[in-house]
Amino acid sequence: MDTAKKIKQFVKKEHEKPTSKYGYEPYEFHLVPMVEYAENLARELGGDKEVVSLAAWLHDIGSIIYGRKDHHITGAEIAEKKLKEFNYSPQKTELVKKCILNHRGSQKNNRNTIEEKIIAEADAMSNFDNIPGIFKAAFIYENLDQGQAKIAVRKKLENKWKRLHFENSKKIIRPKFEAAMIILK
Repeated sequence: MDTAKKIKQFVKKEHEKPTSKYGYEPYEFHLVPMVEYAENLARELGGDKEVVSLAAWLHDIGSIIYGRKDHHITGAEIAEKKLKEFNYSPQKTELVKKCILNHRGSQKNNRNTIEEKIIAEADAMSNFDNIPGIFKAAFIYENLDQGQAKIAVRKKLENKWKRLHFENSKKIIRPKFEAAMIILK
C-alpha cells in the first residue's frame, strides 16, 4: 500500500475513534472536499501532488487527536512521526510539515512554497462546502445562539473568501460565497 493510502486510512481511523474530538463528520464533510480541491490545485498550479495530498489529509489531525488549540503544531508532529513510520522521504516530510504548520489562516504565516499556499487555499475553499458544519461548531463548541451563530458563520465565510488568492479558486467558490452572503444577510 502506498503512503497516501496508509495516511488516508490512519486519518479515517482517528476520526472513527470515540476519542476523536469532533467525531467522524469532519472527515467526510471537510477533509474529503479539501483533498479534492488541493489535488486539483496541485495539478493546475504545478505543485507536488503527493505532498499536497498527504498534507491535506493530515492538516487537521492534531485537532482530531488533541483539540483545536495549536493543532497546526501538534499536527505537524504527528505527521512527521507517521511519515517516518512509513519510511517516507525526509525531504518531502519536511514539506508536508511546513504545509501543516502554515495552513491556518488565523496565524501569521510565511507560505513560501506552492504546496503551502495550496493547502491553505484548499482549507479555506472547503468551508464553503461545509456550512452546516460551521453552524454545528458555532452551536455546540462555541455555545452561540442562532443570531450569534449567523453572524459568526457569515464573518468566518467572509474571512475565508478574503484568504483566497488563486483566481480559479475564486471562480469556483464565488457562487457559493454569494449565495451564502444572501442567505446569511
